Parts: sequence; C-alpha cells; structure tokens
Amino acid sequence: MKITFYAHASFRLEADGLAVVTDPYTPGPGQSGFDPIDEPADIVLMSSATDRFHSDPSHVLGEAVVVNTLELPSEGTVVKGLAVRAFPAYESLTFDFRAASNRDPDANALYLFELGGIRVLHMGDVGNPIADDQLDALAGQVDLLLALTGEHATIALDDLDRAIERIRPGAIIPMHYYSARGVLAIEPVERFLDRFPTGRVHRVGASSMKLTRDMLRPEAPPVFVLEQSR
Repeated sequence: MKITFYAHASFRLEADGLAVVTDPYTPGPGQSGFDPIDEPADIVLMSSATDRFHSDPSHVLGEAVVVNTLELPSEGTVVKGLAVRAFPAYESLTFDFRAASNRDPDANALYLFELGGIRVLHMGDVGNPIADDQLDALAGQVDLLLALTGEHATIALDDLDRAIERIRPGAIIPMHYYSARGVLAIEPVERFLDRFPTGRVHRVGASSMKLTRDMLRPEAPPVFVLEQSR
C-alpha cells in the first residue's frame, strides 16, 4: 500500500486500484493554513461532517464517493469494495472549546478499513480515552494506526499509549501534530516520538512510503514519520 501524508489528519492511501483520502481539511489562510489537495480519489472518508480541519472534500478532484463515517451503521458498510467500520467518539470533554473557539466539542468517529490486505485505523478527532468496548473490538485487528499525537483537544498521550498497548497495531504513523504551516497550537510530533526507543522511530524523509505486511511488528510496532506535503 502506498501512503502519502498531505497534512494534519489527511492521507492518501492507494492499493487494489483504489485511492482513498482521509479527513480532508479546509485549505487556505484563515482556515487550516494548508494547501489544497488537488488530486483525484475514488473514496473520501471523513470522521465527521462538521469540522473544518477534517471534513472538506471540495478540493479532492474527480468524483469521489464521500463517506461521513459517523453516520455509518454499527456493522459498517462497503464502498466500492472497501469495507469500513466506524467507532463513534467525541473531541475532548475536558478541553474548553467554548473559550477557545466559542463552540462545543464535536462528535466524530475513529474508522477502520482494509486496503491492499492492510487494516488501517484512522483515529479521527477523538479527544478522550477510547472506550473499553471499542478497544476490545479493535485489539489485534489493526495493522496500521494513524495516530493523533498533538494532544490539545485530542487524546492525551498517556491515553494513547494505553490504546496502542491494547490495540497492538503492526505499525504507527503519527498525524495531527504541530505544523508551522498550520494554525493550531498543538504539540510537535517529537512529544510522541520521545516515548519510543530510537530504533523504532523511522523518519522517512519523504511525504510518501510503501507499507507491506512484512514491515508490521505488533510486538514492537515501528513508527514511520512522513513529511507533510501540503
């Protein structure tokens, strides 16, 4: 599977003749600060339809099927042959959204899908410890974790550590961390990387990589850090 990091929580994943884009942000100054995606896709998966940092497919080219995973039935669905299952969540229930942005925390979803024989869990915009029943359902079922690592208004790093221990992903790619191009005051990726032995952290030095099953290590998952491309 080829994986490209656009920015924030948005990736492009390609395999099986499908291109999937996750959580597209609203581009431009005064919005996310990131450049438009301006590439075609077959499917766009979003953790909600209400957050400008996660739910603007307008700059994804072509005629992609857009899926708000928060609206999926509990058993999931199949879109163009792609099986997708959602796990409902909220942004942080302790962060003061009213003071920061005059709004309430948004409902959103983590979502699990399989592409190219690799099971991918995108953490959406969850801001609280993942529920035990969801961790039980995800344990041993995730090959690649796209992990929220910026902390503020999203999951605390201590809670993320516990989720990784329970889920046992085969590999991890961090996302949703501080970017000089962005507008959010969140933690840099180093805060997350410092929690791992240096031998498990791999700075790819590019915005894209190919992930194969023989690179997965559930007993000690490698962390691949991609360069932001937008």
